[in-house]
Amino acid sequence: MFQLRSADARGRFNHGWLDTRHTFSFGDYQDPDHVHFRALRVINEDWIHPGQGFGMHPHRDMEILTWVLEGALEHHDSLGSGGVIRPGDLQRMSAGTGIRHSEFNASNQESLHLLQIWLFPDAKGHAPRYGQRSFPAEGRFNRFQLLASRDGREGSLEIHQDVELYVADLDPGASVERSIAAGRGAWVQVARGSVDLNGHVLRQGDGAALEEETTIRLTGVEVAQVLLFDLG
Repeated sequence: MFQLRSADARGRFNHGWLDTRHTFSFGDYQDPDHVHFRALRVINEDWIHPGQGFGMHPHRDMEILTWVLEGALEHHDSLGSGGVIRPGDLQRMSAGTGIRHSEFNASNQESLHLLQIWLFPDAKGHAPRYGQRSFPAEGRFNRFQLLASRDGREGSLEIHQDVELYVADLDPGASVERSIAAGRGAWVQVARGSVDLNGHVLRQGDGAALEEETTIRLTGVEVAQVLLFDLG
């Protein structure tokens, strides 16, 4: 099964300081045909104006990942954690029993472009925690780089769910493949550029759900960056 979720079909809101696209139902955007895919609950693509952002607000029982595409994101939370996340860094926040946080564009001159991802956790009531990690660009050049996983292997950030998140930066004509075990599903999200996914062309902002596929094959059409979710 292959199901395209085109960039233009996503929910869109422009709040002046925030221009956002919602792949799945989120806030005021409700689409009963696109609520989640397996454990993948949210993919929001956000453009945040200089010096703007989200003030302190709560979350609970959700695994939240942030991948910065351009600019820098400043984080603070009720655990006392703080930091700046830049392209090549992944942020993980396990909201668990409850956490409050703020996220702001760290620059007063440059725009911030990011993907925010929410996953259902494997259980409610985990202790909240925060982490961020830098991943070297050479580790994803024309190959898959593991960013997050349940067991934290290969230096990935550990999450409370049977999901593996990979990223690949592809040159035109370069290909990467990954086998998908029986009973699992995959979601592919194009962060930039365009790719061929198992014979289907996807462009920036496009996503696709795949089930009952044994192999995911991605080939760069343009210079591209792609996220792959391998979901139990």
